[in-house]
Amino acid sequence: MQIGQVKRIKLGIFPTPLEELKTISSHLGGPRIFIKRDDLDGLGLGGNKLRKLEYAMAEALEQGATTVITTGAVQSNHCRLVVAAANKLGLKTHLVLVGEEPRIATGNLLLDKILGAAEIHYVVKPDAYGSIKEGSDPVDEKVQEIKERLISQGEKPYYIPNGCRPLHGGLGYANCVREIVDQLYDYNLAPGSIITACGSASTQGGLLLGSKLYCQGMTQVIGISISRSKDELIKKIKEALDDACSFLGLECKTTQEVIVYDNYLGDGYGLPTQAMKEAVELVSRKEGIILDPVYTGKAMAGLIDLVHKGQFRKEEAVVFIHTGGVPGLFAEEQVVHFQR
Repeated sequence: MQIGQVKRIKLGIFPTPLEELKTISSHLGGPRIFIKRDDLDGLGLGGNKLRKLEYAMAEALEQGATTVITTGAVQSNHCRLVVAAANKLGLKTHLVLVGEEPRIATGNLLLDKILGAAEIHYVVKPDAYGSIKEGSDPVDEKVQEIKERLISQGEKPYYIPNGCRPLHGGLGYANCVREIVDQLYDYNLAPGSIITACGSASTQGGLLLGSKLYCQGMTQVIGISISRSKDELIKKIKEALDDACSFLGLECKTTQEVIVYDNYLGDGYGLPTQAMKEAVELVSRKEGIILDPVYTGKAMAGLIDLVHKGQFRKEEAVVFIHTGGVPGLFAEEQVVHFQR
């Protein structure tokens, strides 16, 4: 199947802008750095999950869903965009958030409330990306409980896992590469490397699929982990890429090298690092572009360090994916780290 034939529903404003970061490139003395502004894709304050939700929501509507259920951290960008997309399509949303209910709703959680999520449930678990190896998962239990109740009430729920299904992420971010190739063509350039934050892994899997489809596999895709060890993420990315290739009927699935760095993670998901803070401040003060503290701040810290280490050729076009998440800057646990 050709990727353009896969059912999706238009939710965002695409293609998103591609901007050259001339001041940052000059400051670092490195390659030509571009930023792909998926924070400006138009719905619910934007972000990378919107590309994935165009496929997930198309599937939900095809199945006759009347409501959606999804999960994520208390400050989940994914959950914010699910509620926004569901609102646009006339569906209700039920959220299962990992963590304790905060004293005051800030950041993404405040937006979930403004957007009017039908229900918000809180479940305590090691972390938003963690898993409980022994016994049942309390998040899965809560999702099943909500699903059964909604069905008994005559609703038809559709479940969207945290970060969307890997297949939907793969399809969405393959399309992002097509946009990048078209946009760099105007500069008489081709993408040498693409840098992305890597959390649920489907964004990087999709970029690798896009490299295969639109760059002959010659574009290097580098993930900066914000959640897990590189070995765990590489396994997940390969599985996601294989799944997408099988769905599209492509041969030679995982022929490309999967590159993930986990040394910019710090103490864990959502926990600030000094390098992240410096990266957020550098990009805002040199280019006037705001990054977020959980994903793009750490990814940019990784990119800056890789430039310093000579990872890229001087003339190379390096594309940084701005996956959104700026509302996270205004979360109660983050704002203290940016006080002067």
